[in-house]
Parts: sequence; structure tokens; C-alpha cells
Amino acid sequence: MEAIQQFFSVNGEESTLMLSLAAMTLSTVLSIIITLVYQLTFTGERYSQNFVHTIIIMSVVVSVIMNVVSGNAGVAFGLFAVFSLIRFRSAVTDAKDIAYIFFGLSVGMTCGLYEFTLAIILTFFASILFYVLYKVNYGKGKDTQILKVTVPENLNHENLLDDVFDEFTLSHQLRQVETTNLGTMILYTYAIRTKIETKDKVLLDRIREKNANLKVSLSYLQSEAK
Repeated sequence: MEAIQQFFSVNGEESTLMLSLAAMTLSTVLSIIITLVYQLTFTGERYSQNFVHTIIIMSVVVSVIMNVVSGNAGVAFGLFAVFSLIRFRSAVTDAKDIAYIFFGLSVGMTCGLYEFTLAIILTFFASILFYVLYKVNYGKGKDTQILKVTVPENLNHENLLDDVFDEFTLSHQLRQVETTNLGTMILYTYAIRTKIETKDKVLLDRIREKNANLKVSLSYLQSEAK
């Protein structure tokens, strides 16, 4: 830390301007590292380029704001009042995206307070943590799935699949019942959560043994991480 501050000093006295430039430069570099980790660990179908840019911009802007409000409570309260009027046009729905926003803000704040060493340590430690959690798939559970089962009218009864559900699912709920094929078939729609060890093909094969090998479909409400 002292070596970095000495580098940005003028005649032995710290130059506020040079330190501010250093804070903005470092926050830019570190926020780019954050966005690279975000892109690497993203598990959805497609991430927003605007969101990536926003993380970088917010990190840099916050570093400047921290320079302005540092040691001045009146300015700090004034800025907080102004920012309270800001509303985002689009809601952030993914909790991980919110975590990355706070990650970028924290790095920007740390740089703005000239805690450069701490900002670097925070970036690399949190980046490694995010990547490890992503690689080991920590905390993964089975998403809710939609199961549609077609049953011949002559085999139709309420408890037809109970033993299958008891063996392969944690929970199941009947969502819809409708007739198909001119009333000769019954289509059941369930919301299910399968056990961790359950394989989709095994589940479908067991159901086909019960419904005379008619159509069975299983879909996910959310895209699973690859």
C-alpha cells in the first residue's frame, strides 16, 4: 500500500488528483476481472452485455463518489438523497447478478478510499470463491419440473402413479386434467421435484409401464447449469 501511494506522490506529498486517477484506473481493471468471472460462471441462456458494462461503469463512478464524500458528512448525505431518486428501468431478477453488482460496488468503494491492496485482495478472493462455487455446483438441487402423462381412459384412476411418485420424487402436485383424442385419452399435468439421484429416463420408463406406453413429457421451468 505504501509503495503504491509513494508512486503517486508529488514532492513527498500525496497528490489527490493522481490518487483519484489511480483509484479509477484500478477500479476499471478490477471490475473487468469481475465481469470476466461473471461471464465465465454465467449459467443462463444469455447474459446482457449492458449488465456487464454497468458493473464496470458503476465501479468506476463509485470510486469517484467515495473520493468526493470522504470526510464530508454533508456531501455524503446530499449524494445519498440524490441517488435515492434514481430508479432502475429493469429489475434484476437473478440473485447472483445482484451479488455481482455489490461486488463491483464494493471494489469501487475500496478503491475510492485508496485501499488499493485491499481492493486487489477482495477482487481475487471473491473471484476465486465465485468460480469454485460454480465449478463444484455447490447447493444445487433439482428444479421444479412439469410432467405430462397421457393415460388411456380405461386405465384412468387417481392413484395410478402414486407408487412411481413415492419412489422418484420429493413432491408432486396435480396441476391440470384434460381429455384428448375425442375423450379416449386423459392428459394429466403435474408439477414435480425429483430426488437428486433420480434419472429422467428411468422415471419416464417407469411411467410408460403404467400408461400403456403412451406419450410422456418432462420439461424444466428453468434452464439447468451445464
